Amino acid sequence: MRVTSELWVSALVRRVFSDGGFAAVRRKGAREAGAIFILHRTRIGELELYSPAPQTSYDAARPGERQFVSVLVTGEEEEVEKRLARELRFDPDVWVVEVETAAELSGYLTLVSD
Repeated sequence: MRVTSELWVSALVRRVFSDGGFAAVRRKGAREAGAIFILHRTRIGELELYSPAPQTSYDAARPGERQFVSVLVTGEEEEVEKRLARELRFDPDVWVVEVETAAELSGYLTLVSD
């Protein structure tokens, strides 16, 4: 059984803050099962956008673990906002969490390659 989106986002925000980083919920989605998008601001000014991994990426041994895939790496804020606007038109129940950390995001998320 997978934890709710709200609980998962709350735990991520706490972990990032406890490690000395910054995290903010830019948009709240559906409490129970809204898709979660992560916007990572690197210390060198790059923006990385992560979306939920496709269902085919999930491991049957750990079906409740959330996995993410990189969908955009850029230095342009406008490009990220356009992508998020497209996602919101498709699914208005998404969460958007912005994080800034010195550490790699793989310390907080399970990342898979698409």
